[in-house]
Amino acid sequence: MSRAQLTSTVEQNTGGAVAPFLAGKNKIINGDFGIWQRGTSSGAITTGGSYQADRWKFGWNGNGTNTISQQSFTPGSNVIPGYEPQYFHRFTVNTVGTNTTFDIYQCIENVQTFAGQTVTFSFWAKADSSRSIQIFPYQVFGSGGSAASPVTPQTITLTTSWARYSYTVAIPSISGQTVGTGSSLNFGWHGTPVSGMVIDFWGVQLEAGSVATPFTTASGTLQGELALCQRYYEQSYDIGTAIGTATSNGQVTFRGFGYTGTTFNGTTTNSAVWNEFSVPFQVKKRAVPSINLYSPVTGASGKFRNYDASTDLTYNIDTIGQQNFTFGSGQVIAPNYYCGFQWTASAEL
Repeated sequence: MSRAQLTSTVEQNTGGAVAPFLAGKNKIINGDFGIWQRGTSSGAITTGGSYQADRWKFGWNGNGTNTISQQSFTPGSNVIPGYEPQYFHRFTVNTVGTNTTFDIYQCIENVQTFAGQTVTFSFWAKADSSRSIQIFPYQVFGSGGSAASPVTPQTITLTTSWARYSYTVAIPSISGQTVGTGSSLNFGWHGTPVSGMVIDFWGVQLEAGSVATPFTTASGTLQGELALCQRYYEQSYDIGTAIGTATSNGQVTFRGFGYTGTTFNGTTTNSAVWNEFSVPFQVKKRAVPSINLYSPVTGASGKFRNYDASTDLTYNIDTIGQQNFTFGSGQVIAPNYYCGFQWTASAEL
């Protein structure tokens, strides 16, 4: 069903099925861990199914704690020959608790990606000591589709020095399978947590063919990589800005309008009715996203802030599309009151 080949040698520059620096050859988004919209350190993660570095999902099956963080390479250190990378991904196990496994992986949109083809998954990694982990591919057929299908995994042993590892495998055909909504081809790592374990990753690539060619990001540019990430997740506030602490950093602001004693729907009122308006996304989403609003003062979820009254109010979202959401139809706010909110939009797989 599959064929695997694992190496930890100097990368091969010739003989692959694709050109070494061909744009789009890498199906892994944010493989250099340069984009962290949600923040560059997770704190202690206690549950699975979360994201930290953009497009990278974390699985955790117990009550232990871990930290995922963006780390910086020392400029000019030459720890990865031929490259001058800026950041890498660090996974640290703080406490094991009842956890028996961890997973760090990316859901690549559409299970038809590379179906029936030979691919090579490559990356650089190191650990705090000799650590064994598995590379695991997985075909997920989505809601209403066939049962998920694992592909033969490969066990590797990391050392304390940066090295490149590659895994060549035949992805099964999906002939006879039913593809549902939100299908994906998942690639990443699986392991057993050990207290104090530290594992670092950089330069993750998935490409067609049987040779690990030189690493490039999916888009080849910083802005392109951000846009690819924003297809799945976007937020209004800047990286490193904690929700509820920045009242003017990336928030949507508005004022109530109207006059004291105006008539609205036949009733005299001293309030203004704020008409519906549209909040556009930077990038069209993969699917209709889930939206959450946050008070920029308290950080309360599902709220916007009325600054003049110093209160958080529940919001009305009217419609959500792949390119924008509309907000506030019929919302009652006192005339000329200043309000604001921050938001997130997630269309992750």
